[in-house]
Amino acid sequence: MGDDPDLAFQVWLENLSPARRQSDARTLDGLFRRATGFDPRLWANGVVGYGAYDYTYASGRSGTWCATGFAPRAAKLSIYILPGYTDFCDILARLGPHTKGKSCVYITRLDRIDPDVLVELIRAGIADLATYWPVRAAP
Repeated sequence: MGDDPDLAFQVWLENLSPARRQSDARTLDGLFRRATGFDPRLWANGVVGYGAYDYTYASGRSGTWCATGFAPRAAKLSIYILPGYTDFCDILARLGPHTKGKSCVYITRLDRIDPDVLVELIRAGIADLATYWPVRAAP
């Protein structure tokens, strides 16, 4: 695989199981590409990220993280709308069945979610993030 992030993503995707999670990941990849215009990159802890941002907190801690993304966990799909600064209740009300955390949305069944609303949510999250940190293509 070397340093080719596209190949690394494809290998990861082909080895994802069970089959339902692989199918969900393929669908989400298409939605995230459509919403962001960015190619996927694998990040820590099985997160598939789109775009990146560099941050520095008041404490001095700094780093780089994906701008948005997902992780196909065993029980639920985690959709990361980072960094969670804004309340997207109006969009979430139209999304379909989900639960939410501070900066992510958990979905059990992707086939019960409105894909156009998910694209809207991803775009809103990126736009919100960009008001705090510049968003760019991932390295």
